[in-house]
Amino acid sequence: PPFPSPPWRPLLPPSPRPCSHGVRGRTGSWGWAGTRRRTGPTTSPRSSRAASPPSSLAICADGRLFTWGWNQRGTLGHPPETKTESFPGPVEALAGVRIVQAAIGGWHCLAVDDKGRAYAWGGNEYGQCGEEAERKEDGTRALRRDIPIPQRCAPKLKVRQVAAGGTHSVVLTQEGHVWTWGQPWPPGDIKQISTPVRVQGLENVRMIAVGAFHNLALTEDGILWAWGNNEYGQLGTGDTQPRSQPIRVEGLSDLSLVDIAAGGWHSTALTKEGEVYAWGRGEHGRLGFGDDKSSHMVPQKVQLLAGEDIIQVSCGGTHSVALTSDGRMFSYGRGDHGRLGYGRKVTTGHPMEVPIDLPPPESSGGSAGQWQARYVACGGRHTLAIATWTEVDE
Repeated sequence: PPFPSPPWRPLLPPSPRPCSHGVRGRTGSWGWAGTRRRTGPTTSPRSSRAASPPSSLAICADGRLFTWGWNQRGTLGHPPETKTESFPGPVEALAGVRIVQAAIGGWHCLAVDDKGRAYAWGGNEYGQCGEEAERKEDGTRALRRDIPIPQRCAPKLKVRQVAAGGTHSVVLTQEGHVWTWGQPWPPGDIKQISTPVRVQGLENVRMIAVGAFHNLALTEDGILWAWGNNEYGQLGTGDTQPRSQPIRVEGLSDLSLVDIAAGGWHSTALTKEGEVYAWGRGEHGRLGFGDDKSSHMVPQKVQLLAGEDIIQVSCGGTHSVALTSDGRMFSYGRGDHGRLGYGRKVTTGHPMEVPIDLPPPESSGGSAGQWQARYVACGGRHTLAIATWTEVDE
């Protein structure tokens, strides 16, 4: 049967929100895996996931957080013992809280628990973990480069959603306000801040999405706002001028938006009718416009996904994946490292269905069925998905 639209958003890197599935649920992953490349899905049992260029995380249904991948900056939530960790491990520092949503940025992670408390760890050279600079003996102040153990951030805010960019952090509070800190522009463009600052002009925000250096916010009245870097038109304003304050995205006012996503340099919006709109950098076909791989400065409908009843889109660094209501996935964009999941390293602007060629779970007892995707998260060079085994009548 069709699945309802997921009640949580990915960030990009992608940020998952809580979801649940039955005991037959599995998470598939493909793409870059350290020294190995996987071009088709593999499985491991988890509840929800997010992916960044070098690392991944998963939130179990009971609120436990697991991480794996690259850990030289403490991105996995504990001091690095090896350069990479290929098997998911629990973040012990958060064992006493119930995590409901998390996000991975360039080298840092954010998480929020069921009481609205936010946590940060990993790279902190731009203040993206929200820690104040330490005073040195000579009277100057310096930020800790790495924070390997999760610690509270934005302690005065009750947080509903976290989102992580390349070198900055954004949170949505339970009151519908947006706050940010870190380095919101490509390094060198503007001075970083480590103390959360409220984004003025935004009220009653429903959800946020963050790319490398640009941000999206969808309000309860269905208006989409954007700010930040705009080098490839990823703000959807019809030009390439950066914005330090939110500006309304053009061409979406007559649509009923239910979901948004931001990739490295591109953006997408999803309507309640299951239609996808995309804009920003088009290189490698990440927008899904077929042979047209140019950048688009205003949102355009992805006609190649028309009629598929899309319920979620995740944007990676240079690729995208769309999920349908009946559990199928369509991927497009850059294909090296196997991130598109086709079983071969192909780059395409034409959305193609991702085969879930996995054996049935042992609990199926040999009954006929099929894997159906429930959620997808794109990283910089890999993709993660949650799938459930659905029995079918023979």
